[in-house]
Amino acid sequence: MVKHIILWTLNPELSAEEKAEIKKGIKEGLEGLLGQVPGLVDVKVNIDRRLDSSNCDVMLDSTLESVEALKAYAVHPAHVAVADTKVRPYTVQRTCLDFEV
Repeated sequence: MVKHIILWTLNPELSAEEKAEIKKGIKEGLEGLLGQVPGLVDVKVNIDRRLDSSNCDVMLDSTLESVEALKAYAVHPAHVAVADTKVRPYTVQRTCLDFEV
């Protein structure tokens, strides 16, 4: 199994209302990939209850069956569509940690 953790920072020029809608779209889009992308076992997107000590806005916590499944996930058309329409246009920083469990 492989954990795939991503942290994003949204564009600071966005209003609080825009950020709330964008975070909702990211959550719905990425969590909606479960059952669509082979090898994706679990996916959770945290957008709420962020403490003031945080320095990012959104967290993806996902589990995939293998390193090969992670590689396939990265280029899967459904994942690319979510990334290109709901994530990349609104984020200014991305941090990734992948590890085997």
